[in-house]
Amino acid sequence: MTELIAQIDDLRIHRPRFELDGVSLQVPRGAVVGLVGPNGAGKTTTIRAMLGLVAADSGRIRVAGHAPGDPAGLARVGVVLDQPAAAPEWRVAALGRRLAPFHARWDHDLLARTLDRLRVPTGGRVGELSRGQGVKLSMALALAQQPELLVLDEPSSGLDPAARRELVDVIREFMLDETHGVLLSTHITTDLDDLADALVVIADGRVAHADAMPDAVEAFAMARGAGAPPTEHVLGVQRAGAQWAGLIRIDDSAAFGPDVVIDPATIDDLVIHLAGERAEVAA
Repeated sequence: MTELIAQIDDLRIHRPRFELDGVSLQVPRGAVVGLVGPNGAGKTTTIRAMLGLVAADSGRIRVAGHAPGDPAGLARVGVVLDQPAAAPEWRVAALGRRLAPFHARWDHDLLARTLDRLRVPTGGRVGELSRGQGVKLSMALALAQQPELLVLDEPSSGLDPAARRELVDVIREFMLDETHGVLLSTHITTDLDDLADALVVIADGRVAHADAMPDAVEAFAMARGAGAPPTEHVLGVQRAGAQWAGLIRIDDSAAFGPDVVIDPATIDDLVIHLAGERAEVAA
């Protein structure tokens, strides 16, 4: 049985304008799990609950065998957000000295190597870095902690394609250790195509789909046609003039005639159309 580095079971968080309704996911050791969904779907709230930054109304969360927010568990987690966690006025070159006392396994050499590899300027202050440089800095600081679990919330935001590739390569290197795990939340789903071992799609505060990759995507296809769309088997129908498009389960392909074009689905298709289906159900 595969050991889990992180697990969320039936997480429920109710707020006046938003709720997570029974979210469950697992991050096995040795796996990269992609977490995708539209803006406001609940990805960041799920991550914040995992880290103990948001209180859950019900459900169970374990991180490295500990409850969320437990220092013993957090000591084994590296977190990368879309902006540096360090104060803007701090000097980049001094970050290792400032942060090392809070992390028992801090690796100064690894920090220096990663900053150099990702070409992060170290001569100025954190607030002087570009958005992309700030994300790279966050990755370097997270790795210097020598974590077992990396939690990344939109790490590719603000990065050009070359920088995103560098970040993916760093994640791949981190995963050479089979005891490690990664939870990667992103809107840039192409980052997941050759990286993720599993995919979790969140829509409207619920898990709309979860499966291993590539099965998570290959279980679906895109159907397109003209006129009135079918009333069955099509998820999240979108219309443009006389044309319609929607997501179908691959097992339902035989239900459509020759006037319907069926193409392979992408992760983006799952996010768009499963979210659309959730919105129609909620309405």
